[in-house]
This record gives sequence, structure tokens and C-alpha cells, in this order.
Amino acid sequence: MEQGEADGPKNEIRMDLVTPGTSNAVSGGSLDTEFRRGLGLFDATMMVMGSMIGSSIFIASAEMSRQLGSAGWLLASWAISGVVTVAAALSYGELAGMMPRAGGQYVFLREAFSPVLGFLYGWTLFLVIQAGAIAAVSVGFARYIGILWPWLSEGRYVIPPIHLAKGYAVSLSAVQLAAVLLIAVLTWANTRGLNWGRLIQNSFTTTKTVALIGLILAALTLGWNESVVVGNFGDAWQLRGNQPIAPGITITTTFGLFVTMCVAQVGCLSAFDGWNNVTFAAGEVKHPRRNIPLSLALGAGAVVALYVLANLAYTVTLPLEEIQRAPADRVAAAVLEAIVPHLGAVIMASAIIVSTVGACNGVILAGARVYYVMARDGLFFSPVGRLNGAKVPGWGLVLQGVWSAALVLPRTYNPATGTYGNLYTNLLEYVISAALVFYVLTIAGLFRLRRTRPEAERPYRAWGYPVVPALYIAAAVTILVVLFLYRASTTWPGLLIVLLGLPVYALFRRTKAARS
Repeated sequence: MEQGEADGPKNEIRMDLVTPGTSNAVSGGSLDTEFRRGLGLFDATMMVMGSMIGSSIFIASAEMSRQLGSAGWLLASWAISGVVTVAAALSYGELAGMMPRAGGQYVFLREAFSPVLGFLYGWTLFLVIQAGAIAAVSVGFARYIGILWPWLSEGRYVIPPIHLAKGYAVSLSAVQLAAVLLIAVLTWANTRGLNWGRLIQNSFTTTKTVALIGLILAALTLGWNESVVVGNFGDAWQLRGNQPIAPGITITTTFGLFVTMCVAQVGCLSAFDGWNNVTFAAGEVKHPRRNIPLSLALGAGAVVALYVLANLAYTVTLPLEEIQRAPADRVAAAVLEAIVPHLGAVIMASAIIVSTVGACNGVILAGARVYYVMARDGLFFSPVGRLNGAKVPGWGLVLQGVWSAALVLPRTYNPATGTYGNLYTNLLEYVISAALVFYVLTIAGLFRLRRTRPEAERPYRAWGYPVVPALYIAAAVTILVVLFLYRASTTWPGLLIVLLGLPVYALFRRTKAARS
């Protein structure tokens, strides 16, 4: 069994918060030996970038531009969010180097605070964050396939909508079927072993990164429009048709601008999310104490730079008004249409198909490792805590795949317009704030572990500590307060989803106690 490192037991950190005396207790600081360490620095960086770059960067700027109303504030919002993301990644690097184990953020929260907090994160990850992201990205993949092959449409049904409770239905359209098939194929590939998942991840992430760079270069050269640049940046802060965030809140006041910028961060942070997935698979990274912190810094930094440049590319090619009115919010497609008329939509659809496959694979690969560690701790279904013959958590991958596919099927229904939405969209919107809470708690755990475990080996220490981690916490808490005040309908339900995990935690604890 490959181990990849020799720096093991002598530097092991005893983690007393995990129940001792059982074979399932997993120490936080020692290295996993049951996995095959097959991910090098390049592979780990590709996982960071591949999990981040999905479809959001190609569409999120439309809604943000409607909220912010100016090219200057649009770019500023992406830049601020990028700085916040890199600050978080640099802080996670210390925790990952200190605890280079499968499970990542679940382990960090468990060791810094308590098993129940780790479980609540893992519960939310399984129920919505990871499974919802897989469902959303796979449906995005299928919809863009439909641009190339129109017969694959939302209106073509294998099973027509069956209406359940008021406002809800279940169906299986051609798009939904294609999404389910993508989940099944990628889940199957990842059960075959790490090399399969790694090959898919590296191939698709490299391709979509090159495609995004190509889009940026094309827009900054061929798409550069002098009149657009003057219009958007002659007065970069001039408001052009922004939509109010809430009654009585206008961006023309200092407070209104502050609230609007905080709410707009939701679009940015959603696009940047996924950078922490590499920590879930830490048990399979070679030289994890070095490569995980480095991959977090390199991967997150590269994506932040690409995203800011992409938005600069949008704003030198299209007037802000066209960005705001981009059909179906497909800003990148509108940019390419301006550069290559009649071909832009096809080119962009092809790029997004590649992008979504890579993102979906990264999320599938990483998530199952968290459930594996939870099961080893007695806090998830026991079969999930076993590796298959290929040395990957096969049952965890299958369970995640089944639940993700199940989330593709339920629909929301608006009787007034007769239109259908997707339930996972609502769920993901609900847990954005909850996920941000867990990020804050994890970085707060960095401070706590510095105090409670000063002797622990830290091959990498968070850059700028304590200022940089503290700035992240301050920024994230500020955004959270604004969201809870001005986006209450989509934030409080997220906390309810998290708290529903408490009785589930008690049930697993009781089952574990009965077996021991």
C-alpha cells in the first residue's frame, strides 16, 4: 500500500476530541496509510482549479452588473471576493499541513472544536453543498449540450411533470436524464480508482483553463472596443440601471453601496467556491504537508486572476447595458458572439460543456472522502467507511451519486407563469450563508489550535497570521450579517438545514454506543 511519506508516527498529534479506544478513531495529525497516494502537486492544483471553474464565471456577472450598476463596482466586487478567497486558502493551508488527512474541513472542525460541529458540516455537505453542486453542474452540462443538439431540451420529457405538493413537481426531461447519466458515468469512473478520477480531472481542467484563457485573450485583443471602454470606464463608477437590493436601499448612498456590495459577493463567492475540495482528498496527495498548502495557494490564486481578467474582458467588449441584458445571463456567450458572430454561442457552449464535466468530476471525487472519514468515526453509514479493491471509498461514491441524481428530479413550479425550476437551486441558495459560517468557524479553528496545540507540527504557517485570517473572518462575518438582514428568506432556511443534523448526529452516536 503506497504511503508516499516517511514523516509519520514520531510527529503524530494526538487528537483527544475523537473517541479513543476504537479502530475507527482517526487521529488528525498522522498520515493516512489505507489510501494510495497518487496525487502530485500538479494533480492537487488541478483539483483546486477544476472544482472552482464551473459555469458561474460565464453567467454570474449579468446579475451582479444589474445589482451594482457600474463596470467599476463590478470589477471591484470580483477583486474583493478574490482577495477574501485567497486569504481563506492561505489560512486553510496551515490546517491542511498540520492535519494532512482525508476529510479536510470536516477533520479541521472536529479537531479544533468538537465532533458535533464536524458532523454538522459533513451533514450539510452531503445533503446539499456537495450533492446540490453535482446536480447543478450536471444539469448545466446537459443544458449546454442542448445548444449543440436542440433535441436535448427541457421540454422533451421521458416522464412528464407529476405535481406533488403545491408549487412542487417531479419529472424526467431529456436534460435531466443527460444530467443523471453524467453523474452515473463520473461516479462509476471514480469507483475504478484514483487514476481514473485524476486523469479525467487533469484533462478537463487543463482544457477548460486553456479555453478560459483563450476567451480572455480574444476579448482583450479582437473584442476590444474603444467606444465600449470609454463608455464603461470613462466614468467607471457611474450607475447604469442598477436594481435595488431592498426597499429603501439605494447604491447612491454609502450604506446602500455597502449593502449592495455585500449581497453581490454571493455571486462571486459561489463562483469561487470549491477550492477547499482538495483537502477532502488529502489522504491521497503525495507529500501532503507541502503539496496541499501549495496547491491551495497556486490553484486559488490562478483562478482569482483568471476570473478578474474574464470580467475585465467582458467590460471592454460589451457595454454594461448589454452585460445586464445578456440572454439567459450568458455573458461569455454574448462576448464571443460580438467577436465571432453566429459562432460565439456554439464555441461557448463547447467550452462550458468541458468546464462542467471537469467541475462535476472534482466535486464527485472529493466529497466521498469526507463521508468515508465520518463513517470511520461512527457518524455515517458503516459501509461508507470501507475502501473498495481500487482503494477508493466506493460505497461513499455510490451513495453520493444516488443522492445527487435524486436531487436532479424534483422541480419547483410557479402556477402564475406555468414555469418549472429546480429544487436544488433553492437548496444551494439557502446554504450559501451556512457554508460561509463553516468557513468562518474553520479559520477561527486556526486561532484556537494555535493556542491549544502550540507544539503541533506546522510545516506551513498561514501567511500574514494573525492579520490575514482575521481579515477574512471580519469580511465574511460582515457579509453574513448583511445576508441575514436583507436576504432573510434565503439565509435562515440554510441554518435550519444545518440544525436538522443534530438529531441525526444523536442517532449515529446512539447506534455507535450500542455496537461498542
